[in-house]
Order: sequence, then C-alpha cells, then structure tokens
Amino acid sequence: MELKAVILIVDDEPLLRMAGTAMVEDAGFEAVEAGSADEAIQILEGRDDIRLLFTDIDMPQSSHNGLRLAAAVRERWPPIAIIIVSGHQAPLHEDLPDGSVFYAKPYPESIVIAQMRSMLQAA
Repeated sequence: MELKAVILIVDDEPLLRMAGTAMVEDAGFEAVEAGSADEAIQILEGRDDIRLLFTDIDMPQSSHNGLRLAAAVRERWPPIAIIIVSGHQAPLHEDLPDGSVFYAKPYPESIVIAQMRSMLQAA
C-alpha cells in the first residue's frame, strides 16, 4: 500500500482550514491542521512526515504570519514544499521563500492540487 503524502494546512479561520483539509483529502493526500503559525511549528518539530506546507498569509492571532512561517520552514525544513495563499494581499515574488508558490483566494482547487502533485513528485 502506498503511503499518502502528508500536507500541513495552516489557517486561523476554522472554516477555511476545514475547506483546505477537505480539498487535500479529496485529492488523496493526508491532511494535518494547524490554526496558527506557532501551532504549525510545534507540529513540524514533532513530526518528520510533513511533505508540503499549505498556509494562509493572514493570521492576526499568531506571532507569525504565513510568510514568516514559510520562511522559517524553508530555513529549518528545506525539503518541505510550500504553497502560500491569501485573499487580502499578494506578496512580491522576492518576498516568497525559494521554490514556494503563491495563489490568491479564491483559487481554483484543481490548479492548486495539480501544483501540489507537481511539487511532491519533484521532491
């Protein structure tokens, strides 16, 4: 039996986090949820099977936003693929960690899933 790739979904909005989880699980991946950047770091420190980070930028209740989380993940866990999303801002290309991809909300789920598959196959 083939193991499912594990994707960490980070969003402070519970309904959006649940939608992201449903999207990746419907595509055949395993989802792990975090409601903040701080919670995501704790999860990453305790697991070695996360292969992709899917994070929202805007998380006002967290000490880090999604861009800072993505930068920390790129530095501490370089093999993890990163997809960043936001409905409120579009970061400049130079503000994105190397190899990461940005999508504005609302994003076409089929495009995001195709991007996930491509990143996971390349890893």
